[in-house]
Amino acid sequence: MRKVSAIVVAAGAGKRFGSAKQFALLQGKSVLDRSLGALAAHPAVAEIVLVLPAGVGGGRYRKRFGKVVAVVRGGERRQDSVVRGFRRLDSGPADIILVHDAVRPLVSGEVITRVIAKARECGAAVAAVPVEDTIKEAAGGVVVRTLERENLQRVQTPQAFARDVLERAMRKARRDGFYGTDEAALVERTGHAVAVVLGDRRNIKITTAADLEIAEALLED
Repeated sequence: MRKVSAIVVAAGAGKRFGSAKQFALLQGKSVLDRSLGALAAHPAVAEIVLVLPAGVGGGRYRKRFGKVVAVVRGGERRQDSVVRGFRRLDSGPADIILVHDAVRPLVSGEVITRVIAKARECGAAVAAVPVEDTIKEAAGGVVVRTLERENLQRVQTPQAFARDVLERAMRKARRDGFYGTDEAALVERTGHAVAVVLGDRRNIKITTAADLEIAEALLED
């Protein structure tokens, strides 16, 4: 069975949150600690590369989480941070790479298992949940059209890729000067299909203080 490595992206400044939200406390544990703990506890994950902001030491994370094999400084943008993490992976060319946003602290083992299994099958997979709201495209303050919500998905992390698939996508993006909002967008540009597996509505992204309150409530539920 192929080895699974994970890149945990925790280099954001948290401008909308008001501080680096990955270090905010969630019932006594930092958001980052919870994300690392979920990945470290998964039996399929063999190693983790942690990407942190400049000036933040990573020694304590390596001591606390034995699967953290390297800590690197983040790049200018999220995509640059993922590239830096990728370069420090210890694995061979046939392995599966997970990319997870540190600010999704409630990710479940079941979601991790599903994306890994699908990536092993087809080379690229994302977790997602169906959109329930009506979504409209607008321009200049006027609705342009209503999108078919049956075809819309709210994508989460971790996302999982065969190493060669992700490497090829990042190389093409760098050559084209393209920046995407997630790694799946880079893979899509190469023509490689990205499969969708069921995510988890609890797997929220901490973007604002209100999100932290929601996460607190979900932990108490």
